[in-house]
Amino acid sequence: MPGRLRVGTSGFAYPGWAPRFYPAGLPSARLLEHYATRLSAVELNNTFYRSPTPAAVAAWLAATPADFRFAIKAQRGGSYRALQVDPTSSVPWLTGPYRAFEERLGTVLFRVPDGASRADDRLRALLDAWPRDLPLTLEFQDASWHVDEVFAALERVGAALCTTELPEDPEPPTIRRTGRFLYLRLRRHDYSEVELAAWAARLEPFLAAGDDAYVFFRHDEVGRGPELAVALDAAVARLQGR
Repeated sequence: MPGRLRVGTSGFAYPGWAPRFYPAGLPSARLLEHYATRLSAVELNNTFYRSPTPAAVAAWLAATPADFRFAIKAQRGGSYRALQVDPTSSVPWLTGPYRAFEERLGTVLFRVPDGASRADDRLRALLDAWPRDLPLTLEFQDASWHVDEVFAALERVGAALCTTELPEDPEPPTIRRTGRFLYLRLRRHDYSEVELAAWAARLEPFLAAGDDAYVFFRHDEVGRGPELAVALDAAVARLQGR
């Protein structure tokens, strides 16, 4: 059975996307509801700055259909402590609020920042402390982490490696499957139809093999990001004959 492609953007609460993506005059409280009629997942930005409250999670769940998924950016302070200080106590504090999403949680995106150089013992401690029932994706911004030993550590626990394309990258990055699904962050300011078709062609073999994939475009000021997400979804559908 083919895998499921879930596309979206980093965040959704951008009134400036009207009228290009959101209808003009749409109340802020209904942005996510409309977003979920066109896209199948969202990467939550505000969870990076503070842990979500039960009321906020309940509102997000109520605004979206049952098959919609949330990718949660792990809170930055808790992430730092979980990797650099004490994962045994920090990981439960970090992940506790995320359980309110239940089956609607696609994955937690744990970002290891640029400047945090490779430390295998710290990564191993984090992975050992992470609850096995919470899907985990790691994004390594420092190049020192992009080695076979790190990829093997992620494979051991079924964590996904985030594939990130930055505006300054001379060519598309390699997609490495280390977990049960793929996770891509396409961060260029724009993509042509040809470039989107190329990404669709790269994703399709993984989807055909049964792997799910999350793909998120960057936030922008006018609503180009969600347009790109819709276009990529359509490009993959054409390849699959849907």
